[in-house]
Amino acid sequence: MNVSADMVKELRERTGIGMMECKNALAESNGDMEKAIGILRKKGYARAQAKASREASQGVVGSYIHMNGRIGVLVEVNCESDFVARNSEFQELVKEIAMQIAAARPRFVSSDQIPPETVEAEKEIIRAQMGDMKKPPEIMEKIVQGKLGKFFEEVCLLDQPYIREDKLKVRDLIAQAVAKIGENIKVRRFARFEIGQE
Repeated sequence: MNVSADMVKELRERTGIGMMECKNALAESNGDMEKAIGILRKKGYARAQAKASREASQGVVGSYIHMNGRIGVLVEVNCESDFVARNSEFQELVKEIAMQIAAARPRFVSSDQIPPETVEAEKEIIRAQMGDMKKPPEIMEKIVQGKLGKFFEEVCLLDQPYIREDKLKVRDLIAQAVAKIGENIKVRRFARFEIGQE
């Protein structure tokens, strides 16, 4: 399959990954754009995993104000160096994350921040909703875990579908940025304010 420059350009614009990686992914997928995106995501995620243990102590506090001041967000996003913190791509990522928080109303950054009693309470609600389904305990537990995953998608920023592309989770968006920028990136904390809401 002959990969054209236009195809490489389109894939680069859609993913933000370098030209050679885009060309190789298109060659590997026989020119199938969606498959090539999948290949790049897997490679980017693997790279992001390798960088995840590195300390991220620099960064910025980003803000976003929406609906004429009715909703406001502050978010701290960390990276490894002051150089990257000033980088326009990193700052654009911070803005996207702040907009995600404004639109999707997460309560936690990730599931490991949810208090155990909140998780247990949610499990009880799920079990009560299932009523007296006649299923073996191990099947019931799988159903509970599946529904708990949906709960995490609602309340955890990193597990939420990205507002601009719902096939992508916020953690994948960050993994793409890590692969592109070359530094570990972490959302440390956020606060979301809405007029009249606690």
